[in-house]
Amino acid sequence: MNAAETRALLTALTAALARGQRAAIATVVGVRGSAYRREGTRMLVLDDGAQVCMLSGGCLEAEVVEVALEVIRSGLPVLTHYDLSEDATWGLGIGCGGSVDVRVERVDPEDPVTAAWLAALGEGRSAALAVPLVGEGRVLFLPGGEVMGRLPDERLHAFAVGAAQERLGLREPRAVTLAAPDGTPIFIDVNVPPPQLFLYGAGHDAIPLAAQAHALGYDVHVIDPRPAYLTPGRFPGAALHDLAPEELHRLTPGERAHLIVMNHHLARDRMCLAHALRSGAAYVGVLGPRSRAEDLLRDLAAEGVTFTPEQLARLRSPVGLRLGAEAPEEVALSILAELMAWRRGYDGGFLSGHTGRIHDADTHAPFPRS
Repeated sequence: MNAAETRALLTALTAALARGQRAAIATVVGVRGSAYRREGTRMLVLDDGAQVCMLSGGCLEAEVVEVALEVIRSGLPVLTHYDLSEDATWGLGIGCGGSVDVRVERVDPEDPVTAAWLAALGEGRSAALAVPLVGEGRVLFLPGGEVMGRLPDERLHAFAVGAAQERLGLREPRAVTLAAPDGTPIFIDVNVPPPQLFLYGAGHDAIPLAAQAHALGYDVHVIDPRPAYLTPGRFPGAALHDLAPEELHRLTPGERAHLIVMNHHLARDRMCLAHALRSGAAYVGVLGPRSRAEDLLRDLAAEGVTFTPEQLARLRSPVGLRLGAEAPEEVALSILAELMAWRRGYDGGFLSGHTGRIHDADTHAPFPRS
């Protein structure tokens, strides 16, 4: 799930608990073949049958709600298998061709592990939750080595802690179900801070890019030396930075940041590009034709500002996928499509004619990953 979906789920859950309602969370814990969503996708179900977020394209939700209502009543978690290739079962006339396992658990806000996990989700902090799909217990692993909860079996507990720690250490960790040495399936759910998007420039074309990125769950930052351009009305949900190019040292984007240079001003773009390439960000894009980025680098070199091959390998120019984009909204779509492909290791090509699994990045993006 992206950060925007998580925000919506937690907002609804907080409001429901404040009203005295009970709730359950359904989570996809296993996928085989083709399915609409992947492991880690969550759906909230309230005791009145209301739901927030989706586990599929609409074929599972009604059934999962019924299961969740029983879980809310009984308090006992349930693991259910759904075969999406069985057309008759779902009455859709078409099957997805895969199957999914869904675990449904009642939310107990008084449980310390649950409370800590929900807090990590809400605050965008790194955490990994290990839950055996057979048996009892749960373990929450937090950065710094803090562990909450315990599994009854010592060896299973040690495996769960190690698996959670390893999963959380990946560059782009995603939820997964692993088999412990004794064969027990353990679901590892993960949460990491949302990816950041820094836009150097608050012009008209930055508005749809910031808005679409925010809707996808990015932590959006807009940088411009013109205060009149930096208003919440233009960039709702974004952090606004009124900084001249000479003040960019006050910003320190990390490795989860994606930087786009789009000032439409040569002098500012030159200084912003230098700041971006020297930052810790793994992705730096420059709006406009390749020649523009080359001119900026040449001008910087004339000023004595040079970069290592590793720094230059992070440069994406022209930024975006070849979609024929023209309008600002289309350009924003092109840029964010490339960002998604780059982050997840895909090449961004057409799915039509693809013979492998849709969600497997088996073509491997040619972009530098670090």
